[in-house]
Amino acid sequence: MIALDLILPRIRYALARVGRMVVGPVIGSCIVGYFAFYAVQGDRGLYALKHLQGEVEEAKVTFADVEAERERLARRAKLLRPDSLDLDMLDERARAMLNYSRPDEIILFFPKDDRPNQTVATITPTAGH
Repeated sequence: MIALDLILPRIRYALARVGRMVVGPVIGSCIVGYFAFYAVQGDRGLYALKHLQGEVEEAKVTFADVEAERERLARRAKLLRPDSLDLDMLDERARAMLNYSRPDEIILFFPKDDRPNQTVATITPTAGH
């Protein structure tokens, strides 16, 4: 028993020393691992950044399409302003909106990019043909 009483404190001291030497690095490694994982996988990590960059590129493409459409509509609206009225444009819009044509005309409707508005072509036959 005396030998056991002498050995147990030494074993406890050795275990406590080893525990202090191991616990600190293990806790530090766990903390570093936690932050490294969330730096890659988290809501604001690298994967989320890649996903958001893809969404930004899609939004830029959509913006370019909308901007081109806006420019096209602005050019058409400019042709209908009183200060720069284009009679052909006025005639085209009036015929399309009022469904009006002369008896000697052939009207062809061409769908344009799956939009509800249609482009109208009016053909007037001449007497020689």
